[in-house]
Amino acid sequence: MALVDIGLREVVAGDGEAIQRLMDDPDVRQWNPMRGATAREWLELRSQDDAASRTWAIADAGRFVGTISLTDIDLRHRTADVGYRVLATERGRGVGTAALGLVTAHAFDVLGLRRVQLYHALANPGSCRVAERSGFALEGTVRQAYVYGDGRPYDEHLHARLVTDR
Repeated sequence: MALVDIGLREVVAGDGEAIQRLMDDPDVRQWNPMRGATAREWLELRSQDDAASRTWAIADAGRFVGTISLTDIDLRHRTADVGYRVLATERGRGVGTAALGLVTAHAFDVLGLRRVQLYHALANPGSCRVAERSGFALEGTVRQAYVYGDGRPYDEHLHARLVTDR
């Protein structure tokens, strides 16, 4: 299935069933677990986003296909972290790459940030491909940096994109 019209929009209650599928996906549970036990809990927690974090639905022609978040938004230092999750049925179509491009443009053009960075486990090559295709330079490896869904610490790659990289 080709990309139709990837965009970002607010997460809405009607996305609950698709959000639950995302939360139940073994890859998401391993590499990017979502807070809360159910989609309803996750939606409630996301409604409490503050100035330091923001989450969008990734939509293909309006249809929910994943989430993407800016976190640790620091307006003083003009930096943020980014993370993304895509439904298993939508992977491999460029959805994550397109969404990451949109969020990065928002971070630079709307929020005035100068740096957006992301971390991913070395054992998650799909996330690495998304970062590289989106112009995020690999800056290095952070050893045993994060404990993922299986309870084990993993080495992570750090990727970043600067506003001057455009």
